[in-house]
Amino acid sequence: MKPLSHRLVHLSIAALALASSAVQAQPAPTSPYFGRWTTTEPNRVFTVRGRDYRMIDVAPCGKDFCGVSVGDKGVCGPVLFRFLAKRLDGQDQPLRGHGKWGKERKNVVIFHYDNDPADGGKQLELYLGKGYDFGERSDNMPSFHSVYQPKGKAVCKAR
Repeated sequence: MKPLSHRLVHLSIAALALASSAVQAQPAPTSPYFGRWTTTEPNRVFTVRGRDYRMIDVAPCGKDFCGVSVGDKGVCGPVLFRFLAKRLDGQDQPLRGHGKWGKERKNVVIFHYDNDPADGGKQLELYLGKGYDFGERSDNMPSFHSVYQPKGKAVCKAR
């Protein structure tokens, strides 16, 4: 009986090691903001400053997360905005921060929607301007506004 108990000890240690590695191998939490996003208006004419916002990769960058411009051929461009990762905790609230607009910085507000597929499905809505209130009755008109749909995983990273 002694050799059998010895084998059981080895098996239980191996099972414990496998369970421990399975816990460590779990992926990090994801965010509904992460991924590649493209405008829902592909034929829209964009200004020189607005072209950077046609397609965006949103992904972790260090302890934060960033939005990186993606060119027409998938070429990674400049970092457009950066948010603190702790902002992802309140995912029902819009994200507020600062974004690049040409050589200027403007306020940026991003909303995330999980709509019914008949209503467009998963979407991001991005506003860029002087304030944070871009409502219809606000005096603050956005410099840029677009709605985005998911296009896959983010490939571009912040430089």
